[in-house]
Amino acid sequence: MEAKQVLEISLCAGQMLLSSGAESYRVEETIERICNAYNLKCECMVTAKGVFISIIDHNDEKITSLKKIRTRNVDLYRIELINSFSRDIQHEPISYEKAKQILKDIDQAPYFSFPIRLFAASMTSFIYSLFFNGTICDSVVSVIISIVIYFILEKISGTVFLQFFLSGFIIGIASIIAQSSLPLVNKGNVITGSIMILLPGVPLTNGIKDIISGDFESGITKFGEAMLIITAVGAGIGSALTIGMGVKL
Repeated sequence: MEAKQVLEISLCAGQMLLSSGAESYRVEETIERICNAYNLKCECMVTAKGVFISIIDHNDEKITSLKKIRTRNVDLYRIELINSFSRDIQHEPISYEKAKQILKDIDQAPYFSFPIRLFAASMTSFIYSLFFNGTICDSVVSVIISIVIYFILEKISGTVFLQFFLSGFIIGIASIIAQSSLPLVNKGNVITGSIMILLPGVPLTNGIKDIISGDFESGITKFGEAMLIITAVGAGIGSALTIGMGVKL
């Protein structure tokens, strides 16, 4: 495989990893693993917004390219597929055409349908509400609220802060209404169960892992983004509870 083709494969794999929520050090290791499999020296730098790769070919000429990341989500399944792909190449290098086809298949791998994701989100709220000493009534209310919130996040576009602020506000207002209407419902337990689908656990963890591994720029960016989401959710819930207390008074 030619150096330009290796560069293209490496960039494609790195882009998919980063856009799927992988840590920066994992993306760099995967890129280096692919290049080393074809006896090529490379230098790569991964930030929260893009992948930069420089390869020295067999004629000692340097080829540099970059790929910007525009969208990010959490897809652990694709991360595992690409990790396996890079390890397989390291043990047995393959042709450019075959590598491109494998990466294309990974990119087009089926994603969970919206109803399944909606069901998973509702079950998450249900279980966590019970886990934090909530009752069945609290959990059922959390399920209803989480379905509404997940639908809003999935179908309505907007700035990240506004989306999560609105979600937190709806959770707060809905929990107050539920507690006022149903004596068996505790708004604290409802809020606890409902916010679980909003908390950015993977980005927060990956940000801390990047900082620990020395990737301060990428780590601080991911950590800051996660904290922004947490702040937005907290501000929305706090605003709703403040308004609820004022109306009650």
